[in-house]
Amino acid sequence: MDEYYMNLAIEEAKKAGAIGEVPIGAVIVHNGQVIAKGYNLRETTKNATTHAELLAIQEACTTLNNWRLEDTTLYVTLEPCPMCAGAILQSRIPRVVYGARDAKAGCVDSLYRLLNDDRFNHCCEVEEGVLAQECGNMLTQFFRNLREQKKNQKRLL
Repeated sequence: MDEYYMNLAIEEAKKAGAIGEVPIGAVIVHNGQVIAKGYNLRETTKNATTHAELLAIQEACTTLNNWRLEDTTLYVTLEPCPMCAGAILQSRIPRVVYGARDAKAGCVDSLYRLLNDDRFNHCCEVEEGVLAQECGNMLTQFFRNLREQKKNQKRLL
């Protein structure tokens, strides 16, 4: 089932990439049903907090009419950053499944292990690496294309 829901998160990430956003997508599942989706919108909104995870968490809270997202699983294509990891803890999401690791900002396994730090009043079950190759390739290709576009723009000047 994890691959099925991660594929839905990948579809969300593709929406972000199609509008020039970093292709990261998130889906929240409650009792076997998708209750929220999100994709990065930082460039579009000019707002640093519009990460895929945060948008999905906001939608899930509205859907469940509760800030506690118990009995949910968050699927996200890239390892959450410190801001998103904090929101995951604050919303009490019990399970997080992510695709690719983020060596520069990941705070689930790469730089820190915030979701499993027992000093917090909530910890998460974490599953990493679900469709990691597909998630990572999407990001690699996006940034490769972005660098190429910038290079071509410099040539035109």
